[in-house]
Amino acid sequence: MEKPEIKCLVLDIDGTLVGRSENISQTVKQAIGAAQKQGVYIAIATSRDYGSTLPIWKEIRSNQPLTCYGGALIKHPKTQQIYRHFRVSKSLARQLLEDFDRFNLPEQKFSPQFHVNEKIYVRTLTRELQDYAKRFGIEVTADVDLRQVLTKAEPTCILGFSQDTTLIDKQVRNLRKRYSLAELSLNRSGSYFFECLHPSADKGRAVHYLTKKILGLQVENVMAIGDYFNDLSMLEYAGVGVAMGNAPQEVKAQADWVAPSVEQDGVAAAIEEFILQRSLNCGKRKRKWRNLRSSIVTGAKTVRVAS
Repeated sequence: MEKPEIKCLVLDIDGTLVGRSENISQTVKQAIGAAQKQGVYIAIATSRDYGSTLPIWKEIRSNQPLTCYGGALIKHPKTQQIYRHFRVSKSLARQLLEDFDRFNLPEQKFSPQFHVNEKIYVRTLTRELQDYAKRFGIEVTADVDLRQVLTKAEPTCILGFSQDTTLIDKQVRNLRKRYSLAELSLNRSGSYFFECLHPSADKGRAVHYLTKKILGLQVENVMAIGDYFNDLSMLEYAGVGVAMGNAPQEVKAQADWVAPSVEQDGVAAAIEEFILQRSLNCGKRKRKWRNLRSSIVTGAKTVRVAS
């Protein structure tokens, strides 16, 4: 494919920037830094909540508004300016709770979460959520009637969690039969999660708003990298959509290019291919990147250029 000039790179986090270790590799950080030195904007678009995204945003030294909750919130951490914030209406949230209750699932099998004003409300506090909240300093309120929470505020995200992937698949199928795309944005953000969002909230719309409305860029100058179904809208929107090697086949099929997996520093390989290599062809490449390139070139051989 013809390689346009990339002026903004939008990155997913889990399965893209971070893998099993939940840390960004040094190779990827160096590649991001090299792109930034060439004037490329680096932004994040994730389904994570704001609190758990902020440390990653700081680590990669982004200076762009942060997109989280699958596109429901765009907020700049430095200025605290909120550009967009889509919430699930109280009436829809109540309907979803009725749906969950009708499925009659034990709390230890399925746990709905309300994300309200960067706080999490749950009926039952699981060990996984407890560890997550402690790690990122997120406030969690447990043993609450979620209907009472709705008397105070509308949730940004209603997240369903279960370690039973078959149960998650069934829940998503049931909800998609019940709600149209105009009523609810329903996304799979991982094997054990699904998220219910305002119908205008998705990563594609968020990336369009960030790059077009805020940064004033043309779509052909935007590159997005992701690994899961909830990344599809931004991969399809971006001038260059890159799927990670660990992405499901359906996601890879929609991408312009497939990078190595997250464990093989796929983000660094994509930056090399579409940003740094293009600069080399233009005679602008930085000499100190050469050593880094040699460290990822083996992984880069595993990628596929879409026809």
